[in-house]
Amino acid sequence: MRQDLWLLAALYIGGAVNAAVESNYTEAILSSGTIKLGDWQDAYDKATAFVNSLSTSDKLSIITGGTVNNVTINKLDSSSNPINYYFVTAWPAPLSIAMTWDKDFIIEQGQALGAEFKGKGVNVGYGPTVQPLGRSPWGKRGAETYGPDSYFSGIMSGGLVEGMNKAGCISGAKHFILNEHETNRQGSSGASPSCQQHYFDFSSSEAYSVSIDDKAFHETYLAPFYDTIKAGVGAVMCSMNRINGTYGCENQETLSKHLKAKLGFIGFVSPDAGGQKTGIGSATAGLDYGSSTYWSNTTLGAGISNGSFTEARLNDMVIRNLMGYFKHSQDESYPSHAGYTDNVDVRANHASLARKYAQNSIALLKNTNKTLPLTKSQKVISIFGTHAAPRVVGPNTALTVQSGVASTMDGHMSQIGGSAMSSATYLITPFQAFNERAHKDGFMLKWWLNNTIVSSSGGMVISDGAGTEISETTTGIAENSDACIVFINAWSGEGGDRDELANAGQDTLVNTVADTCNNTIVVVNTVDPRLLAQWDSHENVTAILYGGPLGQESGYAINDALFGDVNPSGNLVHTIAKNESDYDANVQICEDLQLNFTEGNFIDYKYFDQQNKTPAYAFGFGMSYTTFSYGTYLSISSAASNLTNEYASGSLAVGGREDLWDIVATASSAITNTGSLAGAEVAQLYVEFPAAAEEPVRQLRGFAKVDLQPGETKTAAFELRRRDLSVWDTGAQEWKVERGQYISASLTV
Repeated sequence: MRQDLWLLAALYIGGAVNAAVESNYTEAILSSGTIKLGDWQDAYDKATAFVNSLSTSDKLSIITGGTVNNVTINKLDSSSNPINYYFVTAWPAPLSIAMTWDKDFIIEQGQALGAEFKGKGVNVGYGPTVQPLGRSPWGKRGAETYGPDSYFSGIMSGGLVEGMNKAGCISGAKHFILNEHETNRQGSSGASPSCQQHYFDFSSSEAYSVSIDDKAFHETYLAPFYDTIKAGVGAVMCSMNRINGTYGCENQETLSKHLKAKLGFIGFVSPDAGGQKTGIGSATAGLDYGSSTYWSNTTLGAGISNGSFTEARLNDMVIRNLMGYFKHSQDESYPSHAGYTDNVDVRANHASLARKYAQNSIALLKNTNKTLPLTKSQKVISIFGTHAAPRVVGPNTALTVQSGVASTMDGHMSQIGGSAMSSATYLITPFQAFNERAHKDGFMLKWWLNNTIVSSSGGMVISDGAGTEISETTTGIAENSDACIVFINAWSGEGGDRDELANAGQDTLVNTVADTCNNTIVVVNTVDPRLLAQWDSHENVTAILYGGPLGQESGYAINDALFGDVNPSGNLVHTIAKNESDYDANVQICEDLQLNFTEGNFIDYKYFDQQNKTPAYAFGFGMSYTTFSYGTYLSISSAASNLTNEYASGSLAVGGREDLWDIVATASSAITNTGSLAGAEVAQLYVEFPAAAEEPVRQLRGFAKVDLQPGETKTAAFELRRRDLSVWDTGAQEWKVERGQYISASLTV
């Protein structure tokens, strides 16, 4: 049972306005001293000394991927594993890791991921994917990110960076910035504007351009990058799209002013495929790594000679390329770069970790009369759908980028498509896991590994090999079953946007089985919001498990949750609407080359709150096989001394102004496991800002996953940073804590 506990405690912030607000920025060159380098100072000193020994040709080689004095910076996608490499772990997709709501897991997974990149001799692993944030449920890259809440995305992205750093691997965040869908991200198809699925092509040089108000730009889209930079990200990939008419990799406003000067990013900026358009223009704007087609002695070298480019900027580019290399001591016995098919096995014990993360990411959305977990009283179990079984060819999919991908996968969907896909050495499917459990536990297992409905009047004819033909039907498999589990999926990836949020064939399969079987359980694996209203209220649909792409251990993780080997503890990181029309029509995918993000900060649950719309399943929702209760009040203590100034005024450092990270308040609440099973509860803190701040009704500002034994009570604590209570003042061009009452609430699921 979900409860909203509002108006439990309030924090009042008062004081005078700080009139001295800095509105200018210094050129984003590290040697300018604009940014306090902190624990990056030693890396800067080493990089500077190295660069001072180089010729111009050597410098140009470094920034275009060459080798100088045995130094090469190898770069590779993705946040799911070293893409296309053999003998690596196929982790659950970032969407699935996000659904654990576990800060320790994301750091742990980042460290294991970084260790695999390092083991393969890859210096930079391009993860996390901070954006697309998930402005639109029709976007097709949601599964490689951490969901549409900017606070949550920042915490999880920063955690992955922290973990990769621990392994000694440079992390690379992408895509900076406002790259929220694929259609026309690099070129126009030339068709008239329409809100339907279309794939970009490369025949036109024009990509879509985004315009957005300054407040939403900072509070929703720029905000998660603060966390990744503060955590120590060493690379940032700029996006293919345009921003106010200027390409993301040629945009001095976003790259030099915001990313480097305001946020204090000290690593290098590299382009997404095709993102670099010019030579001197891109270098001046803030690109640090690029193509020798654009950067050579005849371009940048000549620019230094004729005064159109500066040696100081060239040196800065090289230093930035080397900052992570020296910070993580990659100059000291880093493994040699292995070819992608080389027999270098870097997996260690990571299979058990991958299974643990997958288990803990699955959300229980419905469980009528405690249908789940399944018990030994279910003697006959039937499973349905192609999603339960392997694909015809596998275990991996093709790296599909330009042509787009299908809406569903014909076979078990355990990963996403495109540059954030994982490379699996093997794949455990639900069919395999059920077969193994049937062998062990002795129940009767039946299967219909097809999404096609076959009726009794036209059964599927099967030969028994002895001349006898047997007619079998979909409902025939469901009949006389104690439990029927239907497996469905939604698939997508880089290259095109979604043309459906539900699938008629799969939904018909669910309803057909449910019409026959009074204990129908549905397992959904998806890449972004997947509508369930086509069947979730069917009286015979007794339980729903919902998750993202679960990686190589997918079948085991699902089976573990169904049979109660683990207690589901995943929670949604996006809102599932009752109907497709409940989502904001403004965020549908269109072919316009000029896109105006007029919804501002109001995406996902913030939009539903604003419009007073009731979702089918809310952001943050997830049930358990046990029950939890919260204390009657939320305790809040404030550190008033850290709120003397209304505006942030600390020195610029890695991660922005230093005082943005001051702890200004702490909230806590007691949680008790009132059931009979061990379980984990995700406590979530939401804050309502003063009306003068002009913010969404509520915003997530803290979360904690708490493991509890039956009868056990623990305290969930949430530290609020200055930036968590700040809004962007468009006039002052600074972060501001609005004076007034901040209402805090915890959400119990």
